[in-house]
Amino acid sequence: MVSTVYKILDEKLWQKAREDGVFRGAGIDLADGYIHLSTAAQAVETARLYFAGVDNLVLVAVDAAALGTALRFEASRGGALFPHLYGDLPLDAVLWVKPLPRGADGAHVFPDEVARPEDGQ
Repeated sequence: MVSTVYKILDEKLWQKAREDGVFRGAGIDLADGYIHLSTAAQAVETARLYFAGVDNLVLVAVDAAALGTALRFEASRGGALFPHLYGDLPLDAVLWVKPLPRGADGAHVFPDEVARPEDGQ
């Protein structure tokens, strides 16, 4: 299993989560009943498919073990298993938050640990 999962979201939503002390989800998460997350291997494609051309994003790294049984890996895009969090994301499970800028080609530029994930990520 992976040790870290990731959430891509608008910087303003993350600021609100910090103010509230918890992240309850973006619009799609609230509509679907769980918080959509990605593994390191899935995050770049998630950004390409769902956040193309979007600025002011952050990438939130989350300790998967800290989420306990609320984190489930379920079939999604192409049958791949994606992490879904059934419940709120507690801020104490967050490892780090980094900006997710776009490069000259328009694609988002990921930190090295996500752009080139190690085993277990």
